[in-house]
Amino acid sequence: MKKNIFKIAALFLMGTVTAQAQELYMPRNIKTAYDNGTRSMDGKPGKKYWQNKGKYNMTITVTPNDKLVKGTETITYTNNSPDTLHKVTIRFVNNIHKPEAPRAGYVNKDFLTSGLDINLFTVDGQSYNMDTRDWGTTADIKLNNAIAPGKSASFKINWSYPLSKLSGREGQIDSTTFFVAYAFPRVSVYDDYNGWDKIPHMDRVEFYNDFNDYLLTVKAPKNYVVWATGDLLNPDEVLQPKFAEKLKKSYISDEVVSIANAKEMTNGEVTRQNEWNTWKFKADHITDVTFAMSNHYLWDAGSVVVDSKTKRRTSVQSAYDSKAEDFSHAATWTRQALDWFSNNWPGVPYPFSKMTAVQGFADMEFPMMVNDSSTPDLEFSQFVLNHEIAHTYFPFYMGTNETRYAHMDEGWATTLEYLIGQQQLGKAKADENYKKFRVERWIKDPSTEEDQPVITLSTQVSGSGYGNNAYVKPSLAYLALKDMFGDVLFKKYLHAYMDRWNGKHPIPWDFFNTINDVSGQNLNWYWNNWFFSNNYIDLAIDKVTIKGLTYSVSIRNTGGFAIPFDIRVTYADGTTEVIHETPQIWKFNQKAINIQFAAKKIVSSIVLDGGIYMDAKPVDNNWNK
Repeated sequence: MKKNIFKIAALFLMGTVTAQAQELYMPRNIKTAYDNGTRSMDGKPGKKYWQNKGKYNMTITVTPNDKLVKGTETITYTNNSPDTLHKVTIRFVNNIHKPEAPRAGYVNKDFLTSGLDINLFTVDGQSYNMDTRDWGTTADIKLNNAIAPGKSASFKINWSYPLSKLSGREGQIDSTTFFVAYAFPRVSVYDDYNGWDKIPHMDRVEFYNDFNDYLLTVKAPKNYVVWATGDLLNPDEVLQPKFAEKLKKSYISDEVVSIANAKEMTNGEVTRQNEWNTWKFKADHITDVTFAMSNHYLWDAGSVVVDSKTKRRTSVQSAYDSKAEDFSHAATWTRQALDWFSNNWPGVPYPFSKMTAVQGFADMEFPMMVNDSSTPDLEFSQFVLNHEIAHTYFPFYMGTNETRYAHMDEGWATTLEYLIGQQQLGKAKADENYKKFRVERWIKDPSTEEDQPVITLSTQVSGSGYGNNAYVKPSLAYLALKDMFGDVLFKKYLHAYMDRWNGKHPIPWDFFNTINDVSGQNLNWYWNNWFFSNNYIDLAIDKVTIKGLTYSVSIRNTGGFAIPFDIRVTYADGTTEVIHETPQIWKFNQKAINIQFAAKKIVSSIVLDGGIYMDAKPVDNNWNK
């Protein structure tokens, strides 16, 4: 880009405009959290910030014959809030399979089950009579003895539920392969801005969980391998020596190797030949645990250095059916993704000890796990895997509330998916994919629901309106920030936000306030423009005024978004020049600007080019002499 030949001036068509500090809309409950000192207007956790925590010790058994999940758990739940808790809200996501459960769309009968059954529920040794027939995905339990601030209570729960035949985010992948997620009753989040999280789970919105410690024991029949969140504590007790040794070696190997192939699985050579094997996993300060199990899936593993300073390694594993055309690459792709995310964007070392890719149907992320569908399109398969692994940082490193503010995780995963795509496919192909899969469907659809503000609660938008608010528009906003700050400063500011809120529960205002604080700028004009408006993307050239070789281009921002864009100038002799404008150009006037430049020769045409910022009406982006 050759800007040096241009003399650029941003003139404002509506008169002189001065920068004024703008306030951001803040709901009353959010204001209360800031007033109470749990959150700070400089973007940091407040001096009185708190969050509650549970320690879960669970044993879960899956019986393949009847597809029944049975579990026992002890939860030590600590109330770090200043409030006395007279009740708790229990969440069981899998009750979405009950016929009575509210859902966003139609499901067939294979999705439906009878839901949760609890046969033991005690708190500090006192029994509670549980009738779960009328339970939804959340239920309130009035406590006989309240939990005072700083105190803990011990919950013991025995439960069971049937795995749905139709596998989505969880359920039966095939007759002997299961992805077991959201499999246990948990204490819902109690936070500083909303109290108990009672929003019913729907099949569109995603999740909001506390950072808990988990000891997970999975009982599976012989010849079933179990893959799960957390470190496998007892490989020698569940695997035959040859396979336990291969797994241990993979933890320090750069090479991806086969731990178990189809023949070895079929012949029953892999697991200990006990009638049932007990697999033990441990993960601390993490938002969820899940597992998969199969008696015929292939198993690959290797590792990758994710922290160049400490040389810390992460295990990469994959589990898949022998007929899959793409999953033989999954562990290698996972190595590449973890390496790139750790060292480039976001440039934070992958925080966990393992990442396992399981072939399923969901295209869904879990801590240390992804459940991805299989496709013969290898480029698209890697694209999806990159996206799901990117969620490691948002919402698992940053404990965002996906249910209410999906843009805080999906927007970042979409951004990271695009950035790693530039490295893997080249910028031109990554741009093409980003426009095709993300931007095009939004900008070419003028319907009412498309342009709701991003800050709108994710539970209150639906269909493509949800998808565009969660994925497309926030990603464009984050990439526009990157363009405006430049890579070095943008990464510095992003890391400040991630450092401040790692392992905590940030909300959008914490992000906005942090970037304002660390950049030393009041960017509320930008947050209002991108997150609190009904804007879209539509620039237009109003007119071009020529005085000798001085050209003034009047640009109208019909759509309103403060986007970066190029002015592509073609001269009469066929040569071209490009002037790039960052979103900063819109700071003082987001309706119209005038760009003036001094040309060295006669201009024959001018085009406004937003690149991935696709214009709703590109026909008025051109001027010809």
